[in-house]
Amino acid sequence: MTHIVVIGAGQAGSSLVAKLRTEGFDGEITLVGAEPVPPYQRPPLSKAYLLGEMAEERLYLRPASYYGEHNISLQLDTRAVDVDAQAKTVTLSNGDTLTYDHLAFTTGAHPRTLPAAIGGMLDGVFTVRDLNDADTMAPQFTAGKKVLIIGGGYIGLEAAAVASKLGLKVTLVEMADRILQRVAAPQTSDYFRELHRAHGVDIREGVGLDRLLGDDRVTGAKLTDGSELDIDFAIVGVGILPATILAEAAGVAVDTGIVTNAFGQTTDPQIWAAGDCATAIFHGRQIRVESVGNAIDQAEIVAQNMLGANIPYSPAPWFWSDQYDCKLQIAGLNVGYTDVYVRKGDAAGVQSHWYYKGDELLAVDAMNDPRNYMIGKRLIEAGKSPAPAVIMDPATDMKGLLKA
Repeated sequence: MTHIVVIGAGQAGSSLVAKLRTEGFDGEITLVGAEPVPPYQRPPLSKAYLLGEMAEERLYLRPASYYGEHNISLQLDTRAVDVDAQAKTVTLSNGDTLTYDHLAFTTGAHPRTLPAAIGGMLDGVFTVRDLNDADTMAPQFTAGKKVLIIGGGYIGLEAAAVASKLGLKVTLVEMADRILQRVAAPQTSDYFRELHRAHGVDIREGVGLDRLLGDDRVTGAKLTDGSELDIDFAIVGVGILPATILAEAAGVAVDTGIVTNAFGQTTDPQIWAAGDCATAIFHGRQIRVESVGNAIDQAEIVAQNMLGANIPYSPAPWFWSDQYDCKLQIAGLNVGYTDVYVRKGDAAGVQSHWYYKGDELLAVDAMNDPRNYMIGKRLIEAGKSPAPAVIMDPATDMKGLLKA
C-alpha cells in the first residue's frame, strides 16, 4: 500500500492530507506534528486569541476527530529528526521509523530571535509564532504594563494593537526608516503609523535595539539612539526563517526556501514541499510566499500532483492583517513597483493603494475597503491593468473594470 508521509502539521500539512482524501487516495497517510495539539490557524494568535476573544478549539483547522475518521495517522508532540532519501525513511523523535513512497515537507518557518549577547534569552522576551508562544505571553497583557515591541512589520504592529487595546503602555522600535518598509509603500506605512499613534503607541522609526537590560528577567532596554526604557516584557517581531534543516539533511536543494518546480516537487522527485518553508515559481523566478492562502493552495496542488494530476502551481498571493478596527487586505506582490496611487473612500479610514510597475498593476493594499480589494484581486489574477488615471478618478465604476 502506498504510504505518504507529511512532516509539519500546520496549515499546509493539514490542507495536503485532507486534499489527498477528497481526491480519493485510499493509501496510508501519516502527518507528523511537533506540537501537542491538532493543526490550527496561526494568524489569530497575535490578534483574537491573544485578546481572549477566541477559544483554543476554535483555532483548530479541523475537529480533532477528523484525522482518525479519515484514516490519517496524526503523530502529535513528535518531531521528525532525520530523513534518509536513499532508503526513503523518516526517523521520529519517539524512536519510530517510517518508510514512505512520497514525502512532503510542510515544516513552515520559525521566528528570528535576538542573540543572547544582547539579552535575547532573558525571561520576559517573547516571539509570536505558535500556540505555546501566545499562551506563555498572554498573562503579561495586563493594563498598565510596559511592553517594548522590536520590529515594525505586521506581527509587531498586530501585537502593538492588542497591547494598546488592553491598556498597556506600548513602545515599538523599527530599525529601518519606516514601519512596514520591507513589505509596503510609504503611503501604507503612513496610514498605519497614524493609526497606531492615535491609539497611544509610541512608534520610533530609524531606531534599533542596542540591548535588553536585566539579570535573569528583562527590566529595560537601551536603544541605538542612546535612550533607555523601563519595560516589563518585550516582543520580538523581526521576521521568520523557513524551516529547511530536514530538507537539507535529505539532500534536496534549498535556497530562500526548499526549492520546488512548477508541480511542487523538490530536486528529489519523491519529495515535495509546500507552505512557508517552500518556494514556488512566480513570473519565472523562485519566490517564497508567507501567507495562509499560499499554504492552502500550494499544498492542495501538491496533493493532486502526488496522485499524478501534473497541475502547475501559479501563486495568486493574498494577505490580511487586523489592527484595531482596521482590516488590511492585500492582493498581489508589490515587488519592483515604480508608482503607488491612492484611492480614498467616502468614509474616514477607507482607502486603497494601487501598486504599478510602469503600466502594469502589481498589487493592492485595501484598508477597510473590501470591495476594492476584491476588484483589485480579480484584476491582478486576470492580468488586467487599468490606467492609473482611471483608478484615481472618483467617478470610475470600479466594478465595471472587471468587464473591460
